[in-house]
Amino acid sequence: MNFFRNYQGFTKGAVATVAALGLVLVQPVVVAPADAREAPQSFADLVDVLIPTVVNITTTQNVPQQGPRLRDMPQLPPGSPFEELFKEFFDHRGGEEQQRRRGTSLGSGFIVDPSGYVVTNNHVIQGAEDITVILRDDTQLKAKLIGADARADLAVLKVEPPAGKPLPAAKFGNSDKIRVGDWVIAIGNPFGLGHSVTAGIISARGRALSDSLDDYLQTDAAINKGNSGGPLFNTDGEVIGVNTAIYSPSGTNAGLAFSIPSNQVKQVTEQLREFGRVRRGWIGVSYQSVTDDIADSFGLDKARGVLVANVTADGPAAQAGIKRNDIILSFGGQDVVDLRHFPRLVANARVGSTVDTVVWRQGKQQTLKLKIGEQDQAEKQNASAQGSNPPNKKAPDRDGAVTSTVEQLGLTLQKVSDQLREKYGLSDNVKGVVVTRVTPDSPAAEKQLQPGDVIVEVDQKAVTTPQEVADIVGKLQGQKKRSVLLFVERQGDPRFAALRLSK
Repeated sequence: MNFFRNYQGFTKGAVATVAALGLVLVQPVVVAPADAREAPQSFADLVDVLIPTVVNITTTQNVPQQGPRLRDMPQLPPGSPFEELFKEFFDHRGGEEQQRRRGTSLGSGFIVDPSGYVVTNNHVIQGAEDITVILRDDTQLKAKLIGADARADLAVLKVEPPAGKPLPAAKFGNSDKIRVGDWVIAIGNPFGLGHSVTAGIISARGRALSDSLDDYLQTDAAINKGNSGGPLFNTDGEVIGVNTAIYSPSGTNAGLAFSIPSNQVKQVTEQLREFGRVRRGWIGVSYQSVTDDIADSFGLDKARGVLVANVTADGPAAQAGIKRNDIILSFGGQDVVDLRHFPRLVANARVGSTVDTVVWRQGKQQTLKLKIGEQDQAEKQNASAQGSNPPNKKAPDRDGAVTSTVEQLGLTLQKVSDQLREKYGLSDNVKGVVVTRVTPDSPAAEKQLQPGDVIVEVDQKAVTTPQEVADIVGKLQGQKKRSVLLFVERQGDPRFAALRLSK
């Protein structure tokens, strides 16, 4: 498979028979949601209104094309009669100079503002030198690129309306309200054939293809190459998605197409119009899923939220008071459902805004005020800091090696030493206890711990010797705890692991 960018009733006789037999018929109760809609007899009236808001997009670009090069000429004996012939051929064809040809691509888009703003996919216009928008009446308008974002795969174009007349514009709907089973209409430019209309239903929500921010709507409406950038409408005539990819073994429609939800499209396009780029939120934490074992270790009622594994110094989260071992339950008034849900909440938060963040800490909920930073700026700062920080000086190791086995977990542990730093490539400032052996089929093996991992905390308590690990584990067993929470670093990557306590 490949992704391409682009109750049957009774008759009267039957009722009489049942009555004669002395049986009682119970009328079934069919419960239907109040806002559920039947399929219309025709989409024609709606399409008449919508199709003028949809445009076809063509782009051209200069594509470098290598001609025959002199160095590719066959090696011929000096003085051979063919030598001059081949040399003349290669020189005539361009020699070392590159030839260029015009490349053309086709896609779709839709008007979102009567003044001439058009939304499409980034991959439709990427690398284009000339962009032409073709209206329903075949009017061709030169387009200017206002802004594009490769990660969201969206772009905003601007055209000048002919004769200064406002263009028909589509309206965004609320993609959060669209449900699996709802009817949708796709309008686009499949295979460059021009305006085409297909219909289907929403067949799934929340699909992820390749990125942590992916949240696609899935539809079975026929979408093919060339439909990219075109709108997906609901039966109210509102845009609830932008068609962007298909899942197919052949490159043609197989009933699996994906659309970017309109709420995301609206947010991204507004930023592209305002800033020319997308400003994504950043808070400066690394985090992981909360499993049932981890929830139990923290005294949480069930597995929910995300567990903070590390906090960037002086980042927004640190300034708000968020700490390692906090479980983020709610962000900006929205529950954090799982690990996939959280990155989108953060990225979509408005840079510079302050949001309420609810965390679970030491058995209680706390609400913190967190000011959203910008993702791109944070990455630049991190790169600058890494380039300017001098390496740490290595402190002499004055402690002898202390090895111990915690049989309940299946771990052989040793205090950090210069030898272990060299053997496992540990940084000079790492602190904790080093795993030197993992017993097969043990609780540690189940959680994929391995030699070279450094245990920094046990049950949220810092440890520096194997004996401290053993003491904490023994105490938890005495309290009849089912699991123990470890905070582990692997080559600088922090994570939590909840290990069951073997009997």
